[in-house]
Amino acid sequence: MSHAMPHHAEHSRGIHIHPSILSADFARLAEELARIRNADAVHVDVMDNHFVPNLTLGLPVVQAIRRATDLPLDVHLMIQDADRWAPAYAEAGAESVTFHAEAAGAPLRLARELRSHGAKAGMALKPATAVEPYLDLLEELDLLLLMTVEPGFGGQPFLDVVLPKIRRAREALDGSGVPVALQVDGGVTRDTIMRAAEAGADVFVAGSAVYGAEDPEAAIDELRSAPLR
Repeated sequence: MSHAMPHHAEHSRGIHIHPSILSADFARLAEELARIRNADAVHVDVMDNHFVPNLTLGLPVVQAIRRATDLPLDVHLMIQDADRWAPAYAEAGAESVTFHAEAAGAPLRLARELRSHGAKAGMALKPATAVEPYLDLLEELDLLLLMTVEPGFGGQPFLDVVLPKIRRAREALDGSGVPVALQVDGGVTRDTIMRAAEAGADVFVAGSAVYGAEDPEAAIDELRSAPLR
């Protein structure tokens, strides 16, 4: 525990909360976006029913979300053939586009293409995918997403088995000096955000913890302050 404490001092980035729009009421999208005005970004889950066993939303809905909010869009593509489809989401005005390492044929080229469209480039890893083979790519990325549930469905419990991977990723990032955001997604609550932040994560996707609350903005504030207590 003691060796982890300096991380908080090093992290000028602080704790960032990205509520997942997947947990919102899509029939009232503009209203739901207005309920999270204090969020750092809106996390948008795109699933194709191939890479993950669920089908959510695609480019037209992302374009509608773009029109409905001034918050940055953090698009997470859980889709096959990311090389082909990801750039369109950057063109649609997403500030950040995250593809899965497992679904990209040429992750380095794709990260550069996303950046060339003016978006931040993110790469996601499923819980069982090791982070080590991708450490050399860090300087090509703006964000590394370590899934803390199996991607595909909301409401799953946080997988503590991923915590050592978060620690190893944080050590690699600190050692490289590359300013990559370390994001976790899945089962984020007031309890689990403390464990993930202690391990070194600094960006947190929260679905039901925000949209399941009576006051989503208060829930965001609580999540943001929980690791600092």
